[in-house]
Amino acid sequence: MEAIKLVLPTKEHETQVMDYKREFEMNGDSMDGTAGLQNAPNFDEWLKALEDNSREETVRPGLVPASTFLAIREIDNRLVGMVDIRHRLNDHLFRIGGHIGDSVRKSERRKGYAKEMLRLALEYCRSLNIQKVLVTCNKNNIASAKTIIANGGELENEIPNGEKIVQRYWITL
Repeated sequence: MEAIKLVLPTKEHETQVMDYKREFEMNGDSMDGTAGLQNAPNFDEWLKALEDNSREETVRPGLVPASTFLAIREIDNRLVGMVDIRHRLNDHLFRIGGHIGDSVRKSERRKGYAKEMLRLALEYCRSLNIQKVLVTCNKNNIASAKTIIANGGELENEIPNGEKIVQRYWITL
């Protein structure tokens, strides 16, 4: 795995972010950890939503403050993944969403990026003084479960969510 860094999105990332979105759409993949990118009408609206949702004073109704980062590979500045870090939990996030959501583009999977992204996200959680981090995944997503466990996740329980089973892991920082 090449080294990656987490960076806040800016207008300069527009082409890469929209390409990332297209890759997910072409593959029919779920865009977890992208702070609603799949439903954003355009990049500028998405970026405005990220800004609004980054602070308690401006967070949009029904959401919690969050920081959304791009995982950029340092050697070539390629966007390999995204991670959304929620600063606190509401009832829905406590039940099935957790503090951290993430995704890695299909062309960059199985290279260790998800594990490193979660490690870096946990460092950011420390800076927010979050002492116990909830990370969830669908039971059938073995790769995500392995990533969470590799970063110290301990399975608390499994709960039904429609047709799926959600596994809830806690990581103590």
